[in-house]
Amino acid sequence: MGTSVIQQIGFILGVLGQFFVSAATAMDMWGLQDRSFSVITSVYTYSGLWKSCVENSSGMTQCRPYFTILGLPVMLQAVRALMIVGIVLGAIGCLIAIFALKSLKMGNMEDNVKATMTLTSGVMFLLAGVCGIAGVSVFANLIVSSFRFTTYADSGYGGEGVLGGLGGSLTPRYTFGTALFVGWIGGAVLVIGGVMMCIAFRGMIPSKEKRQGYGVAYKAASQHTTVYKDDAKPRLAYDESFRAQIMNGRHSNQQYV
Repeated sequence: MGTSVIQQIGFILGVLGQFFVSAATAMDMWGLQDRSFSVITSVYTYSGLWKSCVENSSGMTQCRPYFTILGLPVMLQAVRALMIVGIVLGAIGCLIAIFALKSLKMGNMEDNVKATMTLTSGVMFLLAGVCGIAGVSVFANLIVSSFRFTTYADSGYGGEGVLGGLGGSLTPRYTFGTALFVGWIGGAVLVIGGVMMCIAFRGMIPSKEKRQGYGVAYKAASQHTTVYKDDAKPRLAYDESFRAQIMNGRHSNQQYV
């Protein structure tokens, strides 16, 4: 497979992964209410990084954004930061990869400059993919932890639950939402795109044979310089003739005197 094809595949995967990560960050279904043990299934809630929503069976949805930052959990803020950093790095990588394509001619840009830009975009894609996967994984860990440690609430009869608490109402538990899977896929695609761009960079580096060819051309130039030094002999003849004219002039002056 040619270097140009590998570079184009890496660029397409990077753009696709960037789209998935951005879409996952904007989605609201990061945590979806588990309705396995819920008596009322016509109403359920789901939440994302920016707001929480409630939807009923008729399709009506009401959402409330998170108006404050200080009141949010620290891990949620960390997930936000990771996703935003991943989006920024992916966008920069896509912009650099556009100008680094071999099929795109940009004036007199040399191949080594495009190779460096290809490596830079590949590293950007790798970092963006790692940030996306890390952010989604941290949020998934929060859901798993809250799901495991969720217990039955009191039944409200004097604080004593029926049958040792098993008759009480179950507090809402959340499972993985659609945004988590979209974020995982987007991060993985970004990582693959970054690897492809790095492989393309290795193919764009001048080989040893080309470097040796450049050395032979340089030696030929040095031989030409040696020949140029040999051309200095006619100058000696010119100097001799000039001296001869001077001598004749002096001789004529002597004759005049």
